[in-house]
Amino acid sequence: MKRDVLLFDLDGTLTDPKPGIVGCIRFALDQLTVACPGDDALVQYIGPPLRATFGTLLGTADAQRIEEAMAWFRQRFSETGLFENNLYDGVPPMLERTSQMAAAAYVATSKPAVYAERIVKHFGLDEHFRKVYGAELDGRFDDKAELLAHLLATERVSPDVAVMIGDRAVDMRAARANGLRAIGVLWGYGSERELVDAGADMLCRTPNDLVDLVNSS
Repeated sequence: MKRDVLLFDLDGTLTDPKPGIVGCIRFALDQLTVACPGDDALVQYIGPPLRATFGTLLGTADAQRIEEAMAWFRQRFSETGLFENNLYDGVPPMLERTSQMAAAAYVATSKPAVYAERIVKHFGLDEHFRKVYGAELDGRFDDKAELLAHLLATERVSPDVAVMIGDRAVDMRAARANGLRAIGVLWGYGSERELVDAGADMLCRTPNDLVDLVNSS
């Protein structure tokens, strides 16, 4: 019986955005003449909202300074970084199978919706989702818990039938804040410890494992 509504994170769950995000963060910091950490250190910032990331990297709470970094990031991202991105192995068949089991599926990402929609369509994943939900460019819905609450209200989805699927603590915490079940995926950028500590109900190591979890729920 189809009953679950599946909410998928994008970065680190459906696609690996490392080259684009790391490159755009580095570009923004270079334009501001701020020393940039190495690529391995920047990986930890894949997933969480970007304004908080720049606040940390710039060591400031100055909104104007953070927005300046955001503008430089988006300049490169909208032209180049957007598609410096790869599908994880096994994701297309996983979506094909889970879409047959679920009542509906949505993308729920901290990335701005205007970019997320283009990425989902670029990889031919749009047929599996009713809609892509993401942050607004002005910062609205940067908080993923608020984003999920907005999605549930807009789509009239009851929390007890919804499942958040993502690779970072922010996904798990947003799910818990809204009374959703949470599945942590281990092929992205969050560790097992990060996901468990953030409240994941279940973990899966491969997209095929996710199919089995959805099928058994």
